[in-house]
Amino acid sequence: MVIDKSIPKATAKRLSLYYRIFKRFHADQVEKASSKQIADAMGIDSATVRRDFSYFGELGRRGFGYDVTKLMNFFADLLNDHSTTNVLLVGCGNIGRALLRYRFHDRNKMQIVMGFDLESNPLVGTKTDDGIPIYAITSVDTHIQESGIETAILTVPSTEAQDVADQLVQAGIKGILSFSPVHLNIPKDVIVQYVDLTSELQTLLYFMHQNR
Repeated sequence: MVIDKSIPKATAKRLSLYYRIFKRFHADQVEKASSKQIADAMGIDSATVRRDFSYFGELGRRGFGYDVTKLMNFFADLLNDHSTTNVLLVGCGNIGRALLRYRFHDRNKMQIVMGFDLESNPLVGTKTDDGIPIYAITSVDTHIQESGIETAILTVPSTEAQDVADQLVQAGIKGILSFSPVHLNIPKDVIVQYVDLTSELQTLLYFMHQNR
């Protein structure tokens, strides 16, 4: 199967959603799904589904629908969800603590296995209810090198985000999910995804206003 490695960002962002939909179809014992069924489940149009799938070669035949089990496994491979991905979190404030409690592994094979914060945070030296240890940020380099973890979630104040990101990259982190509302300057071989809750809420309010 030939895969176009230069797929658009919009398509790449929908990959996990396609995977979720096919897992749901599989759980519901659906064997074949049309592009319209997939589109309706995702809230997009069927032309977008067919265009997205075209970047990955022949995933189905027109008029026959898509094999649910085959596509579920395809997206699992694409998203590397056959093996568990360990993730660390830096910043155990309100958002960080919420993420530490979130059970990622109940839905996908990823899990936060350790957290970090300033030594002054009373959580440092303790474990969460799920047994996730919280360490001082000064030891993050050692823990990254010993664990081989390559993915980090960043939930620190914007004034600290760049310094922490530099430290993570220097220690070997290759992917960062940042909740800090500031652009990070990092090497090209490190991937950053941004989650800006304030911006998303403002966008929601804008569309709500336009819809009146």
